[in-house]
Amino acid sequence: MTDLSKYRNIGIFAHVDAGKTTTTERILKLTGQIHKTGEVHDGESTTDFMEQEAERGITIQSAAVSCFWNDHRLNVIDTPGHVDFTVEVYRSLKVLDGGIGVFCGSGGVEPQSETNWRYANESEVSRLIFVNKLDRMGADFYNVVDQVKNVLGATPLVMVLPIGREDDFVGVVDLLTRKAYVWDDSGLPENYEIQDIPADMVDDVEQYREELIETAVEQDDDLMMAYMDGEEPSIEDVKRCIRKGTNNLSFFPTFCGSAFKNKGVQIVLDAVVDYLPAPTEVDPQPLMDEEGNETGAHAIVSADETFKALAFKIMDDRFGALTFVRIYSGKLNKGDTIMNSFTGKTERVGRMVEMQADDRNELTSAQAGDIIAIVGMKNVQTGHTLCDPKDPVTLEPMVFPTPVISIAVSPKDKGGSEKMGIAIGKMVAEDPSFQVETDEETGETILKGMGELHLDIKVDILKRTYGVDLTVGAPQVAYRETITQAIEDSYTHKKQSGGSGQFGKIDYRIKPGEAGSGFKFSSSVVGGNVPKEFWPAVEKGFASMMENGVLAGFPTLDVEVELFDGGFHAVDSSAIAFEIAAKGAFRQSMPKAGAQLLEPIMHVDVFTPDDHVGDVIGDLNRRRGMIKDQQAGATGVRIKADVPLSEMFGYIGHLRTITSGRGQFSMEFSHYAACPMNVAEEVIAKAKAEKENK
Repeated sequence: MTDLSKYRNIGIFAHVDAGKTTTTERILKLTGQIHKTGEVHDGESTTDFMEQEAERGITIQSAAVSCFWNDHRLNVIDTPGHVDFTVEVYRSLKVLDGGIGVFCGSGGVEPQSETNWRYANESEVSRLIFVNKLDRMGADFYNVVDQVKNVLGATPLVMVLPIGREDDFVGVVDLLTRKAYVWDDSGLPENYEIQDIPADMVDDVEQYREELIETAVEQDDDLMMAYMDGEEPSIEDVKRCIRKGTNNLSFFPTFCGSAFKNKGVQIVLDAVVDYLPAPTEVDPQPLMDEEGNETGAHAIVSADETFKALAFKIMDDRFGALTFVRIYSGKLNKGDTIMNSFTGKTERVGRMVEMQADDRNELTSAQAGDIIAIVGMKNVQTGHTLCDPKDPVTLEPMVFPTPVISIAVSPKDKGGSEKMGIAIGKMVAEDPSFQVETDEETGETILKGMGELHLDIKVDILKRTYGVDLTVGAPQVAYRETITQAIEDSYTHKKQSGGSGQFGKIDYRIKPGEAGSGFKFSSSVVGGNVPKEFWPAVEKGFASMMENGVLAGFPTLDVEVELFDGGFHAVDSSAIAFEIAAKGAFRQSMPKAGAQLLEPIMHVDVFTPDDHVGDVIGDLNRRRGMIKDQQAGATGVRIKADVPLSEMFGYIGHLRTITSGRGQFSMEFSHYAACPMNVAEEVIAKAKAEKENK
């Protein structure tokens, strides 16, 4: 039996280019998992094993690796930083017990760091902070600590202070032990000496150490009283308090270093073992009923319980389909039969592997706390619960954002259709934020995703990994339609064509629903004018029409329909007659109810150097943006705005032009809002023209 207290399931997450993957490489080198460190800028890092990742120098999909440090097992997941792939961060955080938030020493708390931090807060994941790249120009540890307080609203618990700045950064002082760790210029992580604190830092060290102990002992009333009476707590006691405060999210132990120069990473690994929770110390996952409500029971992290696990990622590689699974309860042996509680089907576990990025080690058994991959599972999707067939349960599922951008694609050669269909099927299983549909009228395949880069990468994967060359159309915005006023109306469907006819009369009210409410149907018919058995048919008729709005054929949102009266015929009335009546009623009444076009509004977060602020704001205004906030930082200004997605295509190139290449931005879907009349007219005219051309 493995000792679960020696497990740490951790993720590394941060903004693009803060150094997550480099930090992961150093952890693997230090723990003896790899003997040569690969660099991101050379395209050789262990966890960025996709061609697209190596080329672009970014992480696209989260990668899992296992390693050992001080006889503790670390399951580490390196996640992407780019906003188009936040679904990867979200689903990784969902199954982790702790995390390391990496911040760039000069960039500080950047736009994407905020989104990831918010996800981690929502998932209630304990975190350490690692301020990286302290050897860079403009790096300032103390400034980043202030940003964590002010921008993220978090409490950083400073554990180390940097020795030297920028090019002169040589090491760190551990505040608890009052020892200085100084690395030489060889660049080897093991080449460091433990020295006394530099004379010019003694006062700072004492001041920060006092703050550290004061904050930590707040976790223990007895220690706090003793400390206030002048009694210094032992280092063991302080560590125990830091562990408690980290696990209940009171504060976040904060470290610094330079992963690229191999300085300061060992201390972070020690902190992972000392302060981040073991699987048994995290609140157990709640179990759900069929309606998605909590039952009050939990998946207790113990090998003695029945088997419960969550599939959090599907990946297709040269060995076949891999299902990444976090085991919460029980044990799993090779050859066991397990049940997917979502589909109700059982499957036998043929092969289980422990992942080392894209290498794997075969396993014969795994237990609560493990993160493993099962080879060749069928019909399992991200977020499905796997469990013991004798004890079916459902774990809290994952919720994924809906795509906001789409492109039409078609294979360049005729033989590519089938190949494309199979490849896209695999890709949709891997990424729940990537969706596909076929335009019934044109037969075109429509790919939907979270942003331009997201779809760009998908097309690239289709081409290189699956050998499908595509013709790609221009990006399309996912518009929606709604109504603005309530109306009362009546519709009769009557058809007589020899034999039994069709008859259904409905009197109904249609009114705008609350934002985000979708479609709601109710019936207040009394006296049997529309018999009860036909109400579902009326609801079905209206619901089926919501997919194609009356203005330009976009899906309709937030509409309430109330059936209050009607009429039926003893012979000619049927469910189908009332369904057809409801469809006709929709077409008749929606234009009268003030139909309106809605467009997706994105929350845009732009970073720009001071001297380009005016240009950036002017440009956002021209794009119909609403400026929400401006924050001045040490290296530039952050501007937050709500901007329609239709105005944001190609923005990164334009931003780089007006900021001399130094601007950055991230954006995520915020909400739908009414389209201005001139824009709506253009979109509707274009949609109608396309329909006619078909």
